[in-house]
Amino acid sequence: MKASLRDRFQAMWTGLATIGASFSSSSGQPGGYYRFAWTAADLEMRRWFREEAEAIGLEVEQDRNGNLWAWWGPTRDIRPDSGGALVTGSHLDSVPGGGAFDGPLGIVSALLAIGEVKQRSVTPRRPVAVVDFADEEGARFGVACVGSRLLTGTLDPERARLLRDADGVTLETAMREAGADPAALGKDEERLASIGAFVELHIEQGRNLGPLGAPLGVATGIWPHGRWRCLFDGEANHAGTTWLADRHDPVLVFASVALAARRLAAELGGHATVGKVRVEPNATNAIAGSVTAWLDVRAPDEATVTHLVEALIAAAKPTGAEHGVGTSITEESFTPAVTFDGRLRDRVADVLGWAPELATAAGHDAGILAERVPAAMIFVRNPSGASHTPAESAELDDCLVGVRGLEAVLEELACGPPLGGAALSSADQGCRRGS
Repeated sequence: MKASLRDRFQAMWTGLATIGASFSSSSGQPGGYYRFAWTAADLEMRRWFREEAEAIGLEVEQDRNGNLWAWWGPTRDIRPDSGGALVTGSHLDSVPGGGAFDGPLGIVSALLAIGEVKQRSVTPRRPVAVVDFADEEGARFGVACVGSRLLTGTLDPERARLLRDADGVTLETAMREAGADPAALGKDEERLASIGAFVELHIEQGRNLGPLGAPLGVATGIWPHGRWRCLFDGEANHAGTTWLADRHDPVLVFASVALAARRLAAELGGHATVGKVRVEPNATNAIAGSVTAWLDVRAPDEATVTHLVEALIAAAKPTGAEHGVGTSITEESFTPAVTFDGRLRDRVADVLGWAPELATAAGHDAGILAERVPAAMIFVRNPSGASHTPAESAELDDCLVGVRGLEAVLEELACGPPLGGAALSSADQGCRRGS
């Protein structure tokens, strides 16, 4: 007897549960996931993806940028009138101590949704693929959405190869050790040209859907956001014997910048966060010699992001001079404001029925692709709103609604007309159906 969708979801979810998981040594409770790009955990996730995709008859390939693509129907069979391939998917990597749903929910839902359509003997009029984008979170090398940025040409391949993790390992070395070819990194125009639409299902990062009583939502756009590296160079010295007047303490300047970022964000209606800090020599009885901090800034518009960062740079210089500390704040990555394709968004919303529309301040691969191909996002309700933490969650019933919704969206887009065409009735769908 065929297993229910609920059972298949739980089985697939269980297959991922232990990969990259950490547990508290004191309580034994889950401590979040550590699935960083090109590590052993990431490679195990990739093997899982390949096995699950092949189990439902999809053909898996790795592109020049390390992204995995599982195809239902080869791209060489794209008809001129088909509107291009339909792609869904997300990512499998995590932030340090991240939750289980951010990224993997989109991959699991995509594989199950395509499996459901295939089991009804539907043959789409255009190729369909599930993509697992490499290094979406940027947890190891500091730049988010590396796989999709390289694909679209918004990240220079030479810069990407030279990115380093906390241990000094370059992305180039990490890829080579994992069996990938870093020399091949770069923009992939042929692949981009083959994509007609991209739809990403993702857990909601926030709690807007809960009060609305909606299990699913449709994204309208993404706030502009970026990451900046802040360097504060002082002078290491003894914590007990160095007079206060003789100190050049970079921690004081860093602290003033972190506080100023929070104040400015509140004043301007944006978000500013320092979530990663590296102190050298990092000793309890020593004045720090240097501090490196990573600043994340987001706002409803690009002018606000620019204003906030420029104000921080202006504030840091006199504080640094006061303490004899060198300061620099340099951009590492920036993603402009994204407005998702209106035609595709409307098609998705029509299929889902009543689904609230909402913007998000979280970055996604869909936002990177939106510069080059029609893209849309479906959000699954997050009861607590927690994200990038083990507390992140979604109810099983809502996840199943998400799978069924994505299944309906994929079938309509795979069988219906290209974007901009009139919707076809169920009797006129362009898919072939077996007995």
